[in-house]
Order: sequence, then structure tokens, then C-alpha cells
Amino acid sequence: MKKFFLISGLLVAFAISHSNAQSSYITALGLGIDFGDGQTLVGPSLKHFFTDNHGGVVEVLFGDNVTFVNGIYQYHDGIPNALGLQWYAGGGPSLAFFDNDLDVLLRGTVGLDYKINNVPLTFSLDWRPAVFLGGNDSRDSFEAGRFGLGFRYVLN
Repeated sequence: MKKFFLISGLLVAFAISHSNAQSSYITALGLGIDFGDGQTLVGPSLKHFFTDNHGGVVEVLFGDNVTFVNGIYQYHDGIPNALGLQWYAGGGPSLAFFDNDLDVLLRGTVGLDYKINNVPLTFSLDWRPAVFLGGNDSRDSFEAGRFGLGFRYVLN
């Protein structure tokens, strides 16, 4: 697993250093990966910009006997002298379905989004702390050790 994240990081760094990127896209669809404390979750991820700075991500992530549905608002802004690279921050609700039970979470997110120039691909990396608002899970009420990766194809 460490090799996967190392190779992913190197690919993103290579793409950033070898292209003049632009950050404008409206909708991208691809793969979302949520990892950290506990199991790794993987599933489809859709990112859509409502305006230049305001966007949202919807994900359905699957793990071992659990399914997460995330709806996250994100405020984006560019990074000077780093075309195509944006920082973002936001949050939203998450639902965790498992063993005929349901947990409700409020998830924050802080991260980076990169769009490669003239190539319809975007990459994202973020930190995803969560507060458990209710449900039947016996976990602590706050979880800080979760992170996300996004690999998406730009539709428009």
C-alpha cells in the first residue's frame, strides 16, 4: 500500500513539474479513495463546480461490510505561480451503512486539486476529519486520521 501512495505522489509531482496547467473544468468523474485509521474505502467520485470557486464532491465508497455516501461542499482558490493547482476547504454530511445500521457524520476537508493542461485528468489529495453525529457505531465521536485521494476524468 505504501508503494501505491508513493508512486501516486510521484506521478502527480511529475505532472505538476512538466506541464503548464489550467484549473478550469466544470465536471469530473472518477475514482475516490478514502484511507487512514481503519479500512481503506474505494468507489466512484463525482466533482462539479457551480462557480469558479464553489464546487461539490459526491462519493459512494465501499469497504469491508460498509458503504459510505459523502456529499462535500468545497471552496476553491488558486495558488500563485502554480497554474492548475488549487487549494480547497469545506465540509458536508456523510452516511455510513453497515450491518443494517446507519451512522451519520459531519466531515470536513482541506486539500489540493490539480488539473493537467491539455489532458482531461485531475488529481486531488485531502485531509478528512469527521465528527460522528449519531448512529449505532461504538467509535469515538471524532476521527482525525482519514485522508482522501481522487483520480478523475474531466467531462467538461
